[in-house]
Amino acid sequence: MNQSPVNQLQPNQEQNTNNHQCPVFKIIVVGDGAVGKTTFVKRHLTGEFEKKYAATVGAEVYPMKFFTNYGPIVFEVWDTAGQEKLAGLRDAYYVAAQGAILMFDVTNRTSYKNLPSWYRDVVRVCNKIPIVLLGNKVDVFERVVKAKSVNFHRRHSCQYYEVSAKTNYNFERPFLWLARRLTGQVALEFVGEYAHKPEFVMNPSLIAKNEAELAAAANAQIEDDGEDEL
Repeated sequence: MNQSPVNQLQPNQEQNTNNHQCPVFKIIVVGDGAVGKTTFVKRHLTGEFEKKYAATVGAEVYPMKFFTNYGPIVFEVWDTAGQEKLAGLRDAYYVAAQGAILMFDVTNRTSYKNLPSWYRDVVRVCNKIPIVLLGNKVDVFERVVKAKSVNFHRRHSCQYYEVSAKTNYNFERPFLWLARRLTGQVALEFVGEYAHKPEFVMNPSLIAKNEAELAAAANAQIEDDGEDEL
């Protein structure tokens, strides 16, 4: 994998379409099966929403190019299987990863409770890499895992975003956060289109409700319930 020096990125660099001319970073996407990992990745590539769940077998690798004000970068996104029977294969997929997206489903409490296992596997193989936690499917009105209950990222110093792969809500934020961390460019911004227009639109009142609850949760004391302890 091409690992171009990060400091070669310069503002307004020519938008070269050759992947060998820009930095390439390996990103792994992990979490329980059916939390929406593949759908989330495919939103960037095709704009399609996967209406029927189809389990990823092993891992699929998707090159995702983003154009930025510092020039293009490429994420080689490894979409890994969430099935327990494939657990023995996952370490090989994690090797040399430079960033990770850890995903759970806000409509499935078990997918949140299983985060410590996924996190433990990632840090065991990859040591200290940037990790962003995503709570997917926040387009639903009756979520099971409330914002106030999501403390995992605060315990383990991960960045957290709530997203909806169905509507593209907050789609770009985890990738932008990773891009800034991996390039060292805090002023980096995406330019142009980075995702196809979704066929579904998230309810504005639900967005406001979720963001208000998330803001309140960020200032609340972490409850020592041991639910997400390693």
